[in-house]
Amino acid sequence: MLLQGRPALALAVVLDVALHAGRGTVSAADIAGRLGLSRRGLEPLLQALSRAGVLSSSRGPAGGYRLARPRRGISVGEVVRAVLPPPSPPAEGEDNPLFSGVIAPFWAEVAEETLARLDGVTLDQLLRRAAAIGLTPAPAEPITYVI
Repeated sequence: MLLQGRPALALAVVLDVALHAGRGTVSAADIAGRLGLSRRGLEPLLQALSRAGVLSSSRGPAGGYRLARPRRGISVGEVVRAVLPPPSPPAEGEDNPLFSGVIAPFWAEVAEETLARLDGVTLDQLLRRAAAIGLTPAPAEPITYVI
């Protein structure tokens, strides 16, 4: 299914960042700890999400990840596309006319319809669902002005 495995983990990662980054960043170690993932397994997801422009990252002692854009401007479909594997060549049995002429095109249609539906859901909408079950964003860090 489309929202299992890597796409589901990517969505959890992005929502975790949205919940905990406030005006700052959240470290990969903190994300991994909250989601029960290994940091090593998390890095490829963070890199893919950063390359896709969903997350932005910064290095250094206060480094970490934050949303690259406002949460209302990031769709679930965008998150999922960022981590989908590239198309693979046909496997054994998939090079026959029934598969190539009927099953593969049907499966592609289902995937596109699903992604189109996911494009209509924003992180903001999912964060409202999170708030409804008691998960709330981290308080925003105060802005310090240097005069």
